[in-house]
Amino acid sequence: MIPLKTEAFAPATVANLGVGFDMLGLALSEPGDIVQAEPREEPGAVIRMIDGDGGQLSRDPQKNTACIAANALLKQIDAEHGATLTLVKGLPLASGLGSSAASAVAAALAVNALFGEPLTRAELLAASLEGEAAVSGYHADNVAPCLFGGITLVTGLSADQIYQLPVPENLHLALVTPDVAVPTAEARAVLPATVPLGAMVRQTMGVALLVDALYRGDLEALGAAMERDAVIEPARAHLMPYLNEVRAAARQAGAYGMFISGAGPTLCAVCDSSALANAVAAAMKAVYDEANIPSVARNTQVAVAGAEVLSATL
Repeated sequence: MIPLKTEAFAPATVANLGVGFDMLGLALSEPGDIVQAEPREEPGAVIRMIDGDGGQLSRDPQKNTACIAANALLKQIDAEHGATLTLVKGLPLASGLGSSAASAVAAALAVNALFGEPLTRAELLAASLEGEAAVSGYHADNVAPCLFGGITLVTGLSADQIYQLPVPENLHLALVTPDVAVPTAEARAVLPATVPLGAMVRQTMGVALLVDALYRGDLEALGAAMERDAVIEPARAHLMPYLNEVRAAARQAGAYGMFISGAGPTLCAVCDSSALANAVAAAMKAVYDEANIPSVARNTQVAVAGAEVLSATL
C-alpha cells in the first residue's frame, strides 16, 4: 500500500576532516533536516512550506535542493504523479554542516518512501547529488556520509566508489558554529588553483595517517592527522573568525585536534568522551562569547546509520 504521507530525517555532516578535501566526511548524530512528502496528482515535486530557514531559501522547485533531489528521483522512477514537500530546517545555512546535502537526502528518502521504496539506498545517491550540485557542485563528501552514515571515503560519484571507514567507539566531537555565514562558493573561490609538490606530498601523508588512525582507533593520532592540512585551511583561515584562538582553547581543554568543518565557519574538535566534548565545546564557545560573536556549541557523535525514514502514514 502506498503511504499518504512520509517523513525522513537526514543528519548534519562534517566534510573534509581537515586533510581530506572533497574525499572524507562523517555524519553527526544531531542536528539535521526533516522532509515530509505527500502525494500530488500533478507530475513533479513542489514545496508547500519551509520552516526554520528564516525565509532565506528559495521555494522555486528548480532552485531548492530538496525539490531538485525529489524531481530527480521522480524522473529516475518514471513517476506519473508528483509530491508536495514540507522542509523543516534543523541546520543553519552556510555553516559547514552540510545543510544543502541534508535537505537533498531527506527529500530523496521521503519521496522514495512515498512511492513504496522502489530504489535502494545506493540508488538514492544520484538524486541526492543532483540536489547538492545546485549549491556546491558534484561532490559527495557531504551527501555520502549523510545518506550512508558513519565515516566515508569518497573516490567518485557512484555508490561503489564510496567506502565506509571504521568509527572508533570512543570518538566524540565538540563543535562550535559562530554566527558568521561562509557560503560554499566563497570558500571554494579562495582555494589555490595549483599546489606545490611538497604540499601535495604532506597532504597525502595526512590522509594516510588519518585512515590508519581510524583503523587503529587512535584518537590522538587522528586529531594530529586532521590538523596536518597545509593546503585548504591556510587558504580559508581568514574566513574563520578567531580560528587560532578557538584551536588553542580546544587544545587547552583537552581536545586531540581541531579542524574546519567543510567550508566553515563551524569548527570541530576530536575528543574521547562526552564529558570532555562538553568541556571543549564550552571552551570554544567562550572565545566567541568574549568577542561578542553569537555562537552555538554542540557535543555529538558519529551517526553510524545516517539518514532514515521516520514515518510512513498509510
